[in-house]
Amino acid sequence: MRRALRWSAGLIMLFFIAPALAHAVMWIAAERPASWREADWSSAGILPAPGEAPEASIRILAARTGGLKGVLAVHSWIVLKRAGEATYHRYDVAGWGNPVRRNRGPADGRWYSNEPEIVFELVGREAEPLIPKIEAAIGDYAWSAPGTYRVWPGPNSNTFVATVIAAVPEIRADLPPTAIGRDYRTGIFGTPAGGWAVSLAGVAGLAAGPRDGLQINLFGLVAGIRFAEPALILPGFGAIGGS
Repeated sequence: MRRALRWSAGLIMLFFIAPALAHAVMWIAAERPASWREADWSSAGILPAPGEAPEASIRILAARTGGLKGVLAVHSWIVLKRAGEATYHRYDVAGWGNPVRRNRGPADGRWYSNEPEIVFELVGREAEPLIPKIEAAIGDYAWSAPGTYRVWPGPNSNTFVATVIAAVPEIRADLPPTAIGRDYRTGIFGTPAGGWAVSLAGVAGLAAGPRDGLQINLFGLVAGIRFAEPALILPGFGAIGGS
């Protein structure tokens, strides 16, 4: 029994605590804005101008969040545009005021000065019929009242995006392993990648499948390995390798 406990403690240290601490050192060493007032929230310029991209589009973006939370977590949001529209529409959740925000910043805006990346996109005819479904899922989001936001284990910004993804499985979108709060639900369910997962309110869980590989969630931190597009998953760092 003691040997098993020592092995378990060693594995937790190796795959969860050590990577998180290593990323914390890297994060703290870099220059960061002192507060949200000093942060850069402007467009990162990674999306095409709406007039230059007339087709319908669905995108999910993510950027490191602010303060010490950024050591481990990203903030994610959804960007929609119907065919022929002259603007993008951004939907995300924040921890102050009414949680669900619409167009409260540039569609590809930086988050606490951190550059966003596009983690999923669907453009063209396939996107158009899914946009009303996504908008309906946003309108039905269960934690949209003031005071329902919770940083950990959720419901937070990543819970919001993951809930919309689950409601519209046709988009087959994945959130990165650093999207803490994406697993804020309890039970056994299918993953967007076609695998299966079990979760206990995002505090602990396991996901496995051809694209998921094997991912273990411990207190919101995810470690694991992917085989289809080989990648090592470590807390703080996310998926290292793959695409």
